[in-house]
Amino acid sequence: MTRSPENALRTGIAHRTRTSGGADPTAAPPLIEKVSLSSQIYLSIREGIILGRYPQGSRLTEQRLAEELEVSRIPLREAVPLLEMHGFVRTFPRRGAVVSTWDAKAVNDLFDLRLCLEVGATRYAARQVANGAPTHRLEEVLAETRRVVHDRDPYGIAAASAEFHEAVVDQADNALMTTLMQSILGRMTWLFYLTSQLDVDDAFSDHVELCEAIISGNERVAEALAYAHIERDRAPSFAALNTTHALAAETPPVDGSDG
Repeated sequence: MTRSPENALRTGIAHRTRTSGGADPTAAPPLIEKVSLSSQIYLSIREGIILGRYPQGSRLTEQRLAEELEVSRIPLREAVPLLEMHGFVRTFPRRGAVVSTWDAKAVNDLFDLRLCLEVGATRYAARQVANGAPTHRLEEVLAETRRVVHDRDPYGIAAASAEFHEAVVDQADNALMTTLMQSILGRMTWLFYLTSQLDVDDAFSDHVELCEAIISGNERVAEALAYAHIERDRAPSFAALNTTHALAAETPPVDGSDG
């Protein structure tokens, strides 16, 4: 079952409220007010792309989106550059925004970057714990992942899995690593969703083991587990994408036509 962008947006805002430590419900309204209209549009379109409402390679025309989301074109135009920055669309003269297409290079690029970033971050996360850093958020996110795995909601599992990896990087307490990780989280969620037929129980077991290694403060074990966890899913991801026809043989040429 899929959710509408509006419901997803409300869920995302509620999630931010929970993870911001705001147990007091009176703290929620100010947080919601701070979410700009362009950010809401970005979240709605991003989820629509992940869920396939806006297929890979399709054009996102301003008029269609403005009517569908019931917004003016100005905040819509503000959301598009962020979608492009995070790899969800590409913009071209005369065509506007086109939904990005997953091909072999895009998949490998993401896996390669994750190995470079997350493996090192996991090592430093374990070091921070060994030096006395708390692990509350990491454990909370793991518990949330356990819940969504039990619910068997593919999108929820994909989002929770990406958030767990984000929490690992956050645990390293390196602002540059955190910023870089945030720039690829959406793409990770998208790929996790497209490959949701992979064994989620195995993935969750990996997360448990990885979390335990970080909490133990053993840098080398945590680093090795992170590498194994990420690399193990590369080949199965290709197989899953080919099975669902989500992997393009090549990026289609771009011209001035509507396509």
